[in-house]
Amino acid sequence: MPKVSVLMPVYKTNEKYLREAIESILSQTFEDFEFLILDDCPEDDREEIVRSYKDKRIKYYKNEKNLGITPSRNKLIDLAKGEYLAVFDHDDVSLPERFQKQVQYLDEHQDVGVVSSNVKSLVKGRISANPIDDYNIKMALIRTCAMSHPASMIRKSVLINNNIRYEERFSPAEDYALWCRLIPFTNFYNIPDVLFHYRDHVENTSHKQEEKMQQATLSIWSFVKVENPALHEEFLLKAKRTKRTRLFGFIPFLTTITQANRTKTYLFEKILLFTTKEVIKLKGK
Repeated sequence: MPKVSVLMPVYKTNEKYLREAIESILSQTFEDFEFLILDDCPEDDREEIVRSYKDKRIKYYKNEKNLGITPSRNKLIDLAKGEYLAVFDHDDVSLPERFQKQVQYLDEHQDVGVVSSNVKSLVKGRISANPIDDYNIKMALIRTCAMSHPASMIRKSVLINNNIRYEERFSPAEDYALWCRLIPFTNFYNIPDVLFHYRDHVENTSHKQEEKMQQATLSIWSFVKVENPALHEEFLLKAKRTKRTRLFGFIPFLTTITQANRTKTYLFEKILLFTTKEVIKLKGK
């Protein structure tokens, strides 16, 4: 059995980008993996491109009809034989040491079920600044997808043992929903190295389906609050909120900054007028 299963759905991928993606996986310093490629566009497949690579680790599959990204991701999980699942998208690039570092971390930290890394945008050159440790990742997940999904590696047993899969009703934010479902069941970690290059362009799902993404995110926030009440309350206590009152519409007059249960009010953003403290009782305390 391979140690790692690489899961890559494909849909009408630009040939240049697809080749860069495939070659970045085949160039990994860690070599004990199977590379599962699932084509979700039978009428315009990329089979010829994939099969031009004569590497026995590549396993090409094609859906008989278009299923969509969420069912395709779940199908790849079912096909996978590896202990760890390396998520990957069809137009991104994994740096050579990605798998080696992620496998090593999961092997050495049995309590961690998901590991990702810092990510650099291929277009804008920006580097992600996601939190590193489990506590801060989970706090951030209350309001944002704090783990880069295509750069992640998942312990398959965590999904199987807790009957967790990608959920189509949250698409195109099915990755964010997956992380949030896993909050009660495992720990997270972001390796503070750039191990992945993300192709941030206008054809990305997050750009093309922005309104649907926002609606899905609101639904995710709702179940996160219900499933993790203590974590949610702690997040609210620590969240920083700023409110400004302006003179003539542009001169900052009064500024209130609320963090945890303490509110500070400033005059002209510099002079502290007063501080107020609200007593909040947590459940069970």
